[in-house]
Amino acid sequence: MQWRKGRDLRELFLAYFEEKNSVRYPSFSLIPEDPTILFTIAGMVPFKPFFLGIRRPEVLRATTSQKCIRTNDIDNVGRTARHHTFFEMLGNFSFGDYFKKEIIPWSWEFLTERVGLDPNRLYATIYLDDDEAFHFWHTSVGLSKDRIVRLGEDDNFWAVGPVGPCGPCSEILYDQGPEFSCGRPDCAVGCSCDRYLEIWNLVFMQFNRNEAGELIPLPKQNIDTGMGLERLSSVVQRVKSDFETDLFKPLIDKACAISGTSYGATPRGDLAVRVISDHVRALAFMIADGILPANEGRGYVLRRLLRRAVRFGRLLGVDRPFLLDLLPTVMELMGDPYGELLANRATIESVISLEEQKFGRTLEQGSLLLETEVGSRKARGETALPGGVAFELYDTYGFPFELTQEICSEQGVSVDEGEFREEMRKQKERARAASKQLASTLSGTLYTELSEALGSTAFVGYDRTEETAEVKALVALGAAATSVEEGDVVEVLLARTPFYGERGGQVGDRGVLEGPSGRIVVEDTVIAAGTLTVHRGRVVSGAVSVGDSVTARIDVERRTAIRRHHTATHLLHEALIRVLGEHVRQAGSLVSPELLRFDFTHFAPVNPRELERVERIVNAQILGNEDLRVVHTTLDEAKKQGAKALFDEKYGEEVRVVSIPGFSTELCGGVHVDATGDIGLFKILREEGIGAGVRRITAVAGMPAVEHVLDTAHVVSELSLRLGGDPDQFVAKVEALQDEVKHLQKALTEERLRVHLARVESLVAARRDAAGISVVTGLFRDADDQLLRAVGDRIKAALSPVLVVFAGVTEEKVLFVAMADDAAVQKGAHAGNVVRDIARIAGGGGGGRAQTAQAGGKDPAKAEEALAAVPAVVEKLVSGK
Repeated sequence: MQWRKGRDLRELFLAYFEEKNSVRYPSFSLIPEDPTILFTIAGMVPFKPFFLGIRRPEVLRATTSQKCIRTNDIDNVGRTARHHTFFEMLGNFSFGDYFKKEIIPWSWEFLTERVGLDPNRLYATIYLDDDEAFHFWHTSVGLSKDRIVRLGEDDNFWAVGPVGPCGPCSEILYDQGPEFSCGRPDCAVGCSCDRYLEIWNLVFMQFNRNEAGELIPLPKQNIDTGMGLERLSSVVQRVKSDFETDLFKPLIDKACAISGTSYGATPRGDLAVRVISDHVRALAFMIADGILPANEGRGYVLRRLLRRAVRFGRLLGVDRPFLLDLLPTVMELMGDPYGELLANRATIESVISLEEQKFGRTLEQGSLLLETEVGSRKARGETALPGGVAFELYDTYGFPFELTQEICSEQGVSVDEGEFREEMRKQKERARAASKQLASTLSGTLYTELSEALGSTAFVGYDRTEETAEVKALVALGAAATSVEEGDVVEVLLARTPFYGERGGQVGDRGVLEGPSGRIVVEDTVIAAGTLTVHRGRVVSGAVSVGDSVTARIDVERRTAIRRHHTATHLLHEALIRVLGEHVRQAGSLVSPELLRFDFTHFAPVNPRELERVERIVNAQILGNEDLRVVHTTLDEAKKQGAKALFDEKYGEEVRVVSIPGFSTELCGGVHVDATGDIGLFKILREEGIGAGVRRITAVAGMPAVEHVLDTAHVVSELSLRLGGDPDQFVAKVEALQDEVKHLQKALTEERLRVHLARVESLVAARRDAAGISVVTGLFRDADDQLLRAVGDRIKAALSPVLVVFAGVTEEKVLFVAMADDAAVQKGAHAGNVVRDIARIAGGGGGGRAQTAQAGGKDPAKAEEALAAVPAVVEKLVSGK
């Protein structure tokens, strides 16, 4: 067997199936079309509609090396030889063409003759009663009976769901030798150890399982195979782990160099660098496909992976941002054939840099809290940290349990690992109970059936606003109809239409459909089943039937406003890149008659000067009145021309390219003005953040921009009447008024503080003793946290050891502030724990550090009861009961 690089094995596989007349597809996005799953988790996912009969395949044979993300077992990544979050799946697919007779010998030929695996080390598993597969393995391939193993449904039967397409599968395993064995006497095919390693799974989709559980043969039988490139590489390169292949080793070496670690020196160090090398690959590919950090969905997974990589870096002593140091290695390993990594390198770097810096600050907060917890427990003579505290640090601050153990060990404190694991188990149960994720199933709909029957709707609206066409189908109350009458809500499908269906951020057209005996007002236009333009509206007179010839007429004035905003969006996109940098990428948009919204990747607010520059660039292009250029070309050619594409948009082989000569080029199927001068005027209304690393600009063009300017002029006129003088004096006058207000507010605050400080003597006199600590409490009306802290500081200066707890009460809520001096903390008092417990009495919560903390409550009437409970809470804390 010849040693080969991972990239060579990828090419060897794809080229082999091209020889078998398969069409090679580039990897599809990590963001699947299937809305029921977060990520593309296997090579068959992009082809799933073909397997389910929802969509007609473009070809009968396909092959891919598909980038995949799986997150169901993140905690095992780095701990085993085979678990990954990001991996590549080599696959070949037949849509009703070849079947077992072909794929079984082909797979054997590829592995033994092309890759060079020892045929005496190969085994095949098949489904219990799949005699057909047994025949081809034994007769066509010549595999001996003792190396064909029959297994049950859990191992060798594949199904898309409880009902629907399914079928047996056959796994090809490679015997890596006794040195990989678990050592048990019964170790054989099917054992969970690494000796008999599954390298390729062949799925034979040949049945449809009905509601009764019966297996009905499909009219067309399909093939879906999957083989992990990393796993195949480990076998060919004769290494014990995927992480030792050339797909990972350079990243492992780089992570070791950054952390000063030697691979193989310690299990903990090996685990950390494996996690880092795996996760940084996943991060780069996820961001390149348009996934950005967030608190839910795909963005949450991205954030979790980044934080996990950083945390394991901390375990190795790397206390600075370091992930960017690994990116050049990722680019070198994966930039060919995955050009999206290179194209989006600036964005990848910016997102990782910002997110890593933010998490670094979070880790610092967690470290401070942990040190405080450990210090207070040691002061009480305790030598163990509860597992619940370790879990809170993990859950809230992203602290790995190992890091908590390490910090505690340095202080001579153990951690209750059993309690921590129990809290982790409870969290997983809560997550499962709360999950509303549906099973990954798709089903045909009325629209997919109509698409199959009618074909796609021809769009003629680029150069026409009116068209005569036949009514091909009507849908009313969710079902097909032959005719509709006045008052009916209806969806209309035409043979061709000038109406633009909502997609790519551009809203759908409105207008009318007029037939020989009826009229429909179209209120919206959408795309269904990927190919059908659906006109949604209401019959306002007469009746309309299938087969009628109708005149489809769009609202031209509305369409014109949409065109202006769409072209302005392209100008804005390019202007932002020129002002802010190449990392700017479109992350979403809305193009409507009233305004445009443009979401883009950027990692700080865009300041007023930058926004002015953007506006000037856009309006300069408008004044230049350049004719737009629209061409249809191949996707590869468009990319060569530098055309910008949306992160998560799906493009066919032929694309439409819209250019403003000398300025911008984008892939776009929307409607545009003929020349930039048609836009008239462009004005930014506001800029705001809508998520981590994503900003949004709302702007107007054409008449909405003119209306905005006129409205602004009216406001300026009103201000002239109220402030007096010319507009150029407004800023100075407003600043003078603001200074006066600040002066009055300061005087008011000082007076309120004087009044509150007058209570210090009486508050001190009313103190209570709790376990040798002076406890001072007080209730204040309409006092903010700064005033409460100022009074607390005065009392702390007069007493020791002391714990101060104040309540600031309004009509609607209560604010608790707690402060403890060092002597009180040494005795076991903890301001954060005290304020957390008493806030519950008032229907709230909160917490903080041992010295200072605050909390909120929803029931002001319970404030005095909460304050009265403070001494008892302190007694309990100090006693440890």
